[in-house]
Amino acid sequence: MQKRFISIWFRYLKTDWWIRRQAVLHDKPFVLALPDHGRMVITAANSLAEKQGIDPGMVVADARALIPSLEVLDDQPETSGRLLNALAEWCIRYTPAVAIDPPDGLLLDATGCAHLWGGEKSYITEIHKRFKHFGYDVGIALADTIGAAWALARFGQNDSIIESGQQNSALLSLPPAALRIEASTIERLEKLGLRQISQLISMPRSALRRRFGVQILERLDQALGYEEEGINPVQPIEPYQERLPCLEPIVTATGIEIALQRLLDALCHRLQQEQKGLRTALFKGYRMDGKIEKMEIGTNRPSCNLNHLFKLFETKIETIEPASGIELFTLEASKVEDLPTVQEQLWGNKMDLDNVELSELLDRIAGKIGAHNIHRYIPAEHYWPERSFKEASSLNETIQATWKVDRPRPLQLLSTPERIEVTAPIPDYPPMLFRYRGKLHKIMKADGPERIEAEWWLQDGQHRDYYSVEDEDGHRYWLFRSGHYDAAKSYQWFIHGFFA
Repeated sequence: MQKRFISIWFRYLKTDWWIRRQAVLHDKPFVLALPDHGRMVITAANSLAEKQGIDPGMVVADARALIPSLEVLDDQPETSGRLLNALAEWCIRYTPAVAIDPPDGLLLDATGCAHLWGGEKSYITEIHKRFKHFGYDVGIALADTIGAAWALARFGQNDSIIESGQQNSALLSLPPAALRIEASTIERLEKLGLRQISQLISMPRSALRRRFGVQILERLDQALGYEEEGINPVQPIEPYQERLPCLEPIVTATGIEIALQRLLDALCHRLQQEQKGLRTALFKGYRMDGKIEKMEIGTNRPSCNLNHLFKLFETKIETIEPASGIELFTLEASKVEDLPTVQEQLWGNKMDLDNVELSELLDRIAGKIGAHNIHRYIPAEHYWPERSFKEASSLNETIQATWKVDRPRPLQLLSTPERIEVTAPIPDYPPMLFRYRGKLHKIMKADGPERIEAEWWLQDGQHRDYYSVEDEDGHRYWLFRSGHYDAAKSYQWFIHGFFA
């Protein structure tokens, strides 16, 4: 397919933006200025000021001599970049590949997109109409090459469309400045009387290189299509992305659901064909007012189950605010993993972490309470109980150690053992009484001791002698003495857990 590019030139980018913010400026000549070596220099002028002879680079004092009522506003150097990025993201509704073209333009890779709007003429007319509605004065051109589109947007007629392969003839009558070359080179060409691209094409390439450098040949080849040139999109194009333009703006939850089902159906079918499943997916709705509505889901395992993925999105549809209407929906799988076909069991119902139904259940729970509230713990290679486990990084993380099940362990384990007061008869005997948080517990049954020491390479604290005890109310506790029993009572007692 032949590449097609659109160049959009904002003639008065920053001043049009100021008018959008302050409508009173619409009928006034005004400029933006920055201080430079003790004087204010104009960086941008609106159309009314420009018609009266005010140009960027002029000193404000000279401009006020021409227009005494001229209004001067402080410029912000970063405004252009911020505006272009925002406008580029808005233009993604017309093509997935949009790049900024500083200081006052955008570039769109329109290959294969125009038919969605009924042809190239309707395509760029729609873009022009929308920007005009927003208050921006733009020049737009569409051609096979970026260079040709850029040249015609700035030096051709409005809404120029260059038929495929006709960029050579379209460029002949344009000035050398249309080639995106340096100002110093343009000035030298003017002095030599070379005022049209046709004159440059007819000259020997060796003479052009010798007199004006390599850049002029490179730009000429790019504009004519002899040298390939691409764009750097503001948002990388996801390899797994589906788009759904709407003939009429969608304003209802039912319409959003239908759009989501269609996009999921197309994406899941493609993933199944390639034996892949998504782990994260992002659904976007591009509103008529320029804002973008989003909702995102994630799965514990790669999935291309249409019904399951729709249920994950369904709980979030109410967060979408269509306002005046959504004109484009996109669905992209930002993280995709292999999903090979697995033979199903003919009998047995083993429920483990490899079970698809369990994984999908966790996905639905995560969608309601948040994935950060679901934790899986696996054994860690430490002896002390509070260090003997750790949080798994994922549902399918491989266990390197084994759970110690040879001795009973409490269902509730304190993250940090708490000090208690204990009465014990003789060494290595379980305690008879202990006081915990002001309450005295009389021990009726006890089992122990079980000695647990820290790893020899840690040398962190004394050994522990653990006892499982039961008080007169039938409550069971896990207590330990830290260190050896001695007459000086240098040891201490702690409570570490509670049995059921």
